[in-house]
Amino acid sequence: MRILLPALILAFAGSAAQAADNGFYLGAGASKAKVNDIFGSGSDLNIDDTAWKVIAGFRPIDLVAVEANYMDLGSETRRLGPLNAHADAKAFSAHALLYLPIPVPFLGVYGKAGLARWDLNGDSSVGLLRLDDHGTEFAWGGGAQLSFGSFAARLEYDSFDIKNTDGVDLYTLGFTWTFL
Repeated sequence: MRILLPALILAFAGSAAQAADNGFYLGAGASKAKVNDIFGSGSDLNIDDTAWKVIAGFRPIDLVAVEANYMDLGSETRRLGPLNAHADAKAFSAHALLYLPIPVPFLGVYGKAGLARWDLNGDSSVGLLRLDDHGTEFAWGGGAQLSFGSFAARLEYDSFDIKNTDGVDLYTLGFTWTFL
């Protein structure tokens, strides 16, 4: 009995190592993006939109990957007193991903850290409020994916700051396909 438990753990760990499909991958996803308090605190102009993301990455070994994402964070138009205000946001990010060594063959759980280059534009109907800003900030997140050979379905979270807002919270349901 003492030998059975370590043997089962090694068997699961071995199958987990074989389950990771390493190489280059591409993917896309549908996102729920939230960017609050655009134009400053209490402005009531918030992007809370269904958006999208494009994913490209490389996983050289089972535990590590590098990834680049283009994220359309959506847009919002709202009445602020006598003015109509509009804002839209997008970002490009690069991350390093670290996968946890979980002994389940088809499940991958990961954390990620990197940089996000964001672009936020906004204006009002009379031209009184105008926003054309961009910057680069530390970005972090995490997620889980189910792998079926070269195809993987993933659920992930991304977060980074945008000046003049409360930051970005992005939840994505997506897929990737490893081809090399």
